[in-house]
Amino acid sequence: MKPLIRINWPNKTFTEAYEGDDWFLNAKAANITIPTGCLSGSCGACEIDVNGKTIRPCIRSIESSSKQLNIEFTSDPYWN
Repeated sequence: MKPLIRINWPNKTFTEAYEGDDWFLNAKAANITIPTGCLSGSCGACEIDVNGKTIRPCIRSIESSSKQLNIEFTSDPYWN
């Protein structure tokens, strides 16, 4: 069985997930809404920073080499 990964969200809550789980479902469980756009990886509206690395959760599932992920929303001057 895969180990649980703790996900620390920007609203000071956390969820636990397994590798391969969906980012959007875990965000919803933490009462977080990840913005969406195209949902195909082209627009970048859903970008989040995971332990300092920017990912697009619409095309990536949860994965980690550690037991904890710290999430921040990506800041884009064109969207602000």
